[in-house]
Amino acid sequence: MILISGATGTIGREVVRQLVERGAPVRALTRDPAKASALGREVDLVRGDFEEPASLRPALEGVEALFMLSAPGPSIAAHDVAMVDAAQKSGVKKLVKLSAFGADLPSRIGDWHRAGERAVRTSGLAWTLLRPVGFASNVLQWAAAIRAGGVVPISTGDGRQGIIHPGDVAAVAVAALTSARHDGSTYTLTGPELLSARDQVASLARALGRSIETTDVPPDRMREQMLSAGAARELAETVFEGVSFLREDKAAVLSDDVEAVLGRKPLRFEAWARENLAAFGGAPGDV
Repeated sequence: MILISGATGTIGREVVRQLVERGAPVRALTRDPAKASALGREVDLVRGDFEEPASLRPALEGVEALFMLSAPGPSIAAHDVAMVDAAQKSGVKKLVKLSAFGADLPSRIGDWHRAGERAVRTSGLAWTLLRPVGFASNVLQWAAAIRAGGVVPISTGDGRQGIIHPGDVAAVAVAALTSARHDGSTYTLTGPELLSARDQVASLARALGRSIETTDVPPDRMREQMLSAGAARELAETVFEGVSFLREDKAAVLSDDVEAVLGRKPLRFEAWARENLAAFGGAPGDV
């Protein structure tokens, strides 16, 4: 049995789908099983809440491998530590944690993941750490503006990332969950090319067959906009730090770890765009 936390999110849902496709027994951890029925009847839904550590051990009963994913935020550290503790006490044999690119650097996002990575490494269980860069699906934040013919705000300037298809992140996670070959490994997961936000907008514009206007929003202005909209200062400062990091091209890194694990090149951003063009107002077959 493989337990997936964060099973209703972008990556977790895809991990579940790929495991079910392989015929693996899958259990999904969710705060409200009734709201996770879309995962399918093949998936065993179990209630669990990171904020209620006592709920985790029953969810882990009979589980051999655990995929650890928690929603972004400063609570990740406590959630990870609680999950590792429950896994150790429940007889789990393998941990695969979805971390983040730069988790080993001094930063707020690094702080979110550092305690969890340490707990995983020192757990005494088999483990794999996954550190993906920006997901192709992050551009969905522009979908409403693009559908409406509006202007896309760009805060990362010309900073580039090895944008990765969420399906590739999930495929690497599935490989790690189902094989001992990846035990003790830390993988940096990137796509095959360095792309700026404007590069991604240009790709979507080509696919849609029309121009998309962009405007530059400096990180400090984004931070002020978030605070004015009522965002917590911790979140606004974290976003400011992350956007500044990207804007300075510090995430312009490509890795061959996806190919090493999957035996093929990672998918390009254009592949994700083809699959999701309807979200931006396109029709099937436009690309």
